[in-house]
Order: sequence, then C-alpha cells, then structure tokens
Amino acid sequence: MRLDKFLAHTGYGTRKEVKVLLKKKCILVNGAIITKGDTILKLDTDTVTVNDEVVHYQKFVYLMLNKPGGYLSATEDNHQQTVIDLLDADSQRFSPFPVGRLDKDTEGLLLLTNDGDLAHFLLSPKKQVHKTYYAKVVGVMDEADVKAFNEGVILEDGYECLPANLEILSTAEDSSDVHITISEGKFHQVKRMVLACGKEVSFLKRLTMGSLKLDENLKLGEYRPLTDQELNGLKEFLPQNS
Repeated sequence: MRLDKFLAHTGYGTRKEVKVLLKKKCILVNGAIITKGDTILKLDTDTVTVNDEVVHYQKFVYLMLNKPGGYLSATEDNHQQTVIDLLDADSQRFSPFPVGRLDKDTEGLLLLTNDGDLAHFLLSPKKQVHKTYYAKVVGVMDEADVKAFNEGVILEDGYECLPANLEILSTAEDSSDVHITISEGKFHQVKRMVLACGKEVSFLKRLTMGSLKLDENLKLGEYRPLTDQELNGLKEFLPQNS
C-alpha cells in the first residue's frame, strides 16, 4: 500500500495533509525518514511512525451497536440522522456501513463494518442467517400463529416466507410479547408477518444475528468493537469456512 494512502486510512488526515507531514520529515519507515507519499509499504513487516508514534494499521472495523429508534440504517441522508452519526470520528474514518437494515423505529442489534465480504455472506439468502427479534404486539398471538410461522407465513403481496419460529412469551387481554426468529430479510418482514396473522407490531427490537447476541450492557446508542470470539463466530459464514 502507498504510504500516503496508509496514513490517510489510519486517521492522519487527507493525502494533502499527509503531504505536509512528509515535507516536515515527521514520518519514518523502519527508522528512516520518508518524504515521498508514493513509497510502497509492506503492511506485514514495515513499521511506520509519525512524530515518534507507531502507527498501527487496521484494515477492517467491526462494531456492535445498540440502535435506538429515530435513526436510519444508512451511511448518510440529507434530511435525517443515520446510525453513522452515533459513531465518533475515529470509528467513522473506517467508513463502516450497517449490515442489513433495521427500520427507523426499530431498536437493537446492528453490526457496522467495512468488511464487504462478511456483510455479503451474512446477508446472502443462501446462508439463511437466523435473526431473532423481541416484539410487542397489539393483539393476542396464539398456537395458530405459531403454526403459521412454522409453515411459512404468506404476506399480503402473496410472498411465502421461509419457515420461522414464533415463541409466545406472554399475553394479556389485547397484547402479546413474543420472540420471532427469521432466516431472511425482506422489507419490513417481521411486521408484515405479524400483520398477516391479523395483529400489529407496536415495538420491535433485534436481539441476535447468527451467533452474535446484543450486549445487554450496551445502552441505546452505545457501541463497542466485537470481541475475537464474536468475530470468529460470524466468520463461519465466510466461504472458506463453509
């Protein structure tokens, strides 16, 4: 990788700003002063320092976000806040994006990364990565609904969903608390499945995605890097591990 690209990627400014650092002889590679931005680095062996500080290269970032309501699952929007606005500048410089979408009013687990391969395979219909949601429902869900989910709910447009799991946690006179596990990600799918059963979702929160579980210690709007164990669990979906 070019030295100027490496430094820009690791947070030392634009290539123009990096050029100023090079001109001031602030940058060393393996102890030698470098003034040319097109110098090629060997990322696995070369050591880069800026003002005597070693620069650590990180190609990918993997963040678990407890998404609050009111934020779009997008990288940018001209009129509304996105989940990227919740990240600090250090995290934003990696240009992460949300893996899949949660509706604006939906809360819970959202993975943010710049690893396109992992995102692609987590979202691939062929992989059928399971996602579990907690939902508050207006209406009483019953065993007939459980059966319908198991057999594959037919949506209002005629689409037949893959078999899903509906677990009824509790019911009241006109409401239900449920867990819903699906293996696909159609537009508004959970809400539409419940609607097809004659009820309505009033609150929705994603709890899991594949092996990844929402950290209960994360408050709404908070995020943290994935642990090695969490990341390795997700990487089972990559082709070399399939």
